Amino acid sequence: MSTDSAPEGAYSPAPGDTLIFENDRVRVWSMTLPPHGMYDFHQHHHDHVVIWPDAGRAEAQELGDPNWSISQTAEEGFVIFKTVGHGEPLTPHRIRNLEDHPVTHYIVELVSEESPSSTALPAETNARGRFNDVRADN
Repeated sequence: MSTDSAPEGAYSPAPGDTLIFENDRVRVWSMTLPPHGMYDFHQHHHDHVVIWPDAGRAEAQELGDPNWSISQTAEEGFVIFKTVGHGEPLTPHRIRNLEDHPVTHYIVELVSEESPSSTALPAETNARGRFNDVRADN
């Protein structure tokens, strides 16, 4: 069965492939993508920080978008903060590695308190790379 047609709520809430730490305040995941590999559709339910310790390039596709509209070029130490908001989880999306080598990044979910925002907000970065959603340019 293709995950493109999964029913509402059927997308994984796991934003990574390995849970590496959890307590009552944070949940930390790692995601390792093999060369040109993909992590399938999933949803983010909590505000979170994404940390790329090493350089890498990836792109993402939101459910319903025929294109891979989100691109990311990370330099060593690239950080993204994403406010999900407390209204609904983010639209399901998948991510793929554009590199000829594996890339790993870490996702730190803030699970102990409700987001201060009612809606998702644009991603914030530390400027050690680029995060671009071409749909936002239109």
